[in-house]
Amino acid sequence: MFSIIARIFADSNHLIIMKANQDINQIAKKVFEQEAQAIQGLSRHLTDDFAKSVEAVLSSKGRIIVTGIGKSANIAQKIVSTLNSTGTPAIFMHAADAIHGDLGIILKDDIVLAISKSGNTPEIKVLLPLIKFRGNTMIAITGNTDSYLAQKADFVLDVTVDKEACPNNLAPTTSTTAQLVMGDALAVALLEMKGFSTEDFAKVHPGGALGKKLYLKAEDIFNNNEKPMVASNTPISDVIVEMTTKRLGATAVIDNDEIKGMITDGDLRRMLQLEGGYSQLKALDIMNASPKTIAHDTLLVDALNMMRINNITQVLVTNQNDYVGVIHLHDILKEGIL
Repeated sequence: MFSIIARIFADSNHLIIMKANQDINQIAKKVFEQEAQAIQGLSRHLTDDFAKSVEAVLSSKGRIIVTGIGKSANIAQKIVSTLNSTGTPAIFMHAADAIHGDLGIILKDDIVLAISKSGNTPEIKVLLPLIKFRGNTMIAITGNTDSYLAQKADFVLDVTVDKEACPNNLAPTTSTTAQLVMGDALAVALLEMKGFSTEDFAKVHPGGALGKKLYLKAEDIFNNNEKPMVASNTPISDVIVEMTTKRLGATAVIDNDEIKGMITDGDLRRMLQLEGGYSQLKALDIMNASPKTIAHDTLLVDALNMMRINNITQVLVTNQNDYVGVIHLHDILKEGIL
């Protein structure tokens, strides 16, 4: 009897949990929908001030100083990161710290981008006259176009939202999402107007896998490996020794400084299946006479794509048709390029 009651209780709890999970998922979906609607609504609020803001930044000799308070300050920091990574120098200045000394960050040619949902916070009201006194151009990202911030700014980017995703309409949710998207739009517009290229992007992203895809080349890593090579008449036993000692699972076959072929561990495995033994074979007998090669200045991401397409794990590297080394698939993966 006890086991039956326990099973009924467990089944009941399971149903409660399933219903709770469904309710929780509905909450998430509602938030997604509300924030998506807020983003779509930004198009209706877009005015000539957006284009004028972009033009002001492009013509400026200074930087963008992005400031805010509370959650808007968090958004400001992300916008600064996006601007810097896309070729527009930017610095974050916390609105509260600005009136206690950090105002010195702002130089005469800088443009100030102030972010505030209400546009009427005490810190903003204290800060704005000081900035205007210095003569800096000011761009506002605000959800209140009648606010003190909007009145003092040279250009206003309207991020008005109908309501927050918070059921109490209090916690900054859709409003901060709208601020973030407006900042992204500003950064991307500047990027495109400047003609910011993938090469430019690589220069400011040298540390991560993303940057490595844009700048790391075969010549940057093949020198870390040995340079296995044998002649076409090299006995198989010596070929195996060369491949084993150089530990790349492959060797180039070179005659008179010219690439004649390549032998991989796969070629050796196929050789072992030959009838009649292999002791008399030479490199010429088992090599691939048309090996895949890449130039020394080939991007590693392109080398990786070539390996995947051809289902190979090693490739010979050349410099003006001269054999200079070998790159293994693992060398590329070790760099975090996937």
